[in-house]
Amino acid sequence: MLYFTRWKALAIILTALVVCLCAVPNFFPEATVKTWPAFAQRRLVLGLDLQGGSYLLLEVDANAVKKDKLDQLRDDVRRVLRDNKIVYTGLAARPDAVEVRITKDTDAATALSKLRELSQPLGGLLGSNGQRSLEVADAGGGLIRMTVPPAAITDRTRQAVEQSITIIEKRVNQLGTVEPLIQRQGVDRILVQVPGLQDPTRLKALLGQTAKMDFRMVDTTVPPDQAIQGRVPPDSELLQSAESPNTPYVIKKQVLVSGGDLTDAQPGFDQRSGQPIVSFKFNTSGSRKFAQATIENVKQPFAIVLDNKVISAPVIQEPITGGQGQISGNFTVQQANDLAILLRAGALPAPLTIIEERTVGPGLGQDSIESGERAAYVGSILVIVFMLLTYRLFGVFANIAVAINVAMIFGLLSLLNATLTLPGIAGIVLTVGIAVDSNVLIYERIREEIRGGRTAISAIDAGFKRALSTILDSNITTFIAAAVLFYVGTGPVRGFAVTLGIGIVTTVFTAFTLTRLIVAGWVRWKRPQRVPI
Repeated sequence: MLYFTRWKALAIILTALVVCLCAVPNFFPEATVKTWPAFAQRRLVLGLDLQGGSYLLLEVDANAVKKDKLDQLRDDVRRVLRDNKIVYTGLAARPDAVEVRITKDTDAATALSKLRELSQPLGGLLGSNGQRSLEVADAGGGLIRMTVPPAAITDRTRQAVEQSITIIEKRVNQLGTVEPLIQRQGVDRILVQVPGLQDPTRLKALLGQTAKMDFRMVDTTVPPDQAIQGRVPPDSELLQSAESPNTPYVIKKQVLVSGGDLTDAQPGFDQRSGQPIVSFKFNTSGSRKFAQATIENVKQPFAIVLDNKVISAPVIQEPITGGQGQISGNFTVQQANDLAILLRAGALPAPLTIIEERTVGPGLGQDSIESGERAAYVGSILVIVFMLLTYRLFGVFANIAVAINVAMIFGLLSLLNATLTLPGIAGIVLTVGIAVDSNVLIYERIREEIRGGRTAISAIDAGFKRALSTILDSNITTFIAAAVLFYVGTGPVRGFAVTLGIGIVTTVFTAFTLTRLIVAGWVRWKRPQRVPI
């Protein structure tokens, strides 16, 4: 156990040195680090509790998800029946189902068969629990009822959360923040932590908007004042403008082009008026549909609708065939920039409700850092003193190994661009104790071997060899606990688990390679007759 080849010793030293060097960028200003090569720019990111920031807990509106599912189902039913030339009446979306009545009895069986094709196994190709997305039943008298089961709503909510997380990441990243934490909590909730963002007002405004945009024609057959009295055509609806005071518009329900056809949106200024605007571009499909709509409706007003609010209603002066356009609406510069961010990121599949909000100030974060540093310093000093008083020279060896161990922890965390939180600091302090515990087991084993009559070198060799299984057992069980905390826990708990898990790996490395290498070098140099423990 005490023999190391030259190459093995060199490999151990280089490994420890390289990992420790990964922590160096944390000791330099960020502006300085950005001038270094890309591979050397990895550093720790301070979490919300250390540098302050904003914390939001969002909830996906399950009722909106359900309504959207039923509306989509109603449109699918209309499409299927029309494609198969089946005459129907009374198509409507109920609170939990969609109903339609087939006019001809001879078409009932065909309609039932075609509509059942809309039902899919939950979970896609991997769904094996027998549950389906839709229950289609013949209610008699030509009435067909399609019910969406609770499991399908739950599955749709889960999908909405996953889509929302992706869109939220795009929106938050375009704010220019550093390392936001965005993750699912439970079935229908999303946790958003943005370190360094002290004013959450703009963040809430960005995340609170669904940003569902579409282009529709203005219905000029009915004046808005008559529509307010309830005289709205069945194919139109009454919407308000986004500006204050609100202006009513009668807008056709048919969507000419949806926001999903947008490929880009950028803020800018109108060359004639100098007012902030948002320029947009469509994809090929959107360009074709937009061109067709403008060709057919020259001199007619069309509406740009965002979250059921009319943000602009210009008149089509001439066909727009280039697939580009601009949105003007008396925006401020920030409003134009935020609207461009929303359109680039895409629309949320369902509205999000803020159910918990916290803002951590930088002063509180600085207090946390100072408290964590004090705890780390006090704990480390006590450990160092204890090891020196108890094991003397071997205590020095252990303290050197523990210092390198802590440096390696910071190096690995920096290499992973990990976020350091206050519980993470607690995990590092705990790791110091675990690392010392490994050395204590080795040294106490050496003492036992000396009491058994072994020579100094033989006792040291046997101490390392026989303590190996005990240390591996204790560290493996602790690592399993850290892994469970990481996969089951959230937020600060995962931060603690990450530092603890990395600390266990570095502890095993330093205890059985680095400490042993140091002791082996001392033994080769001194050839001791007794062990100074």
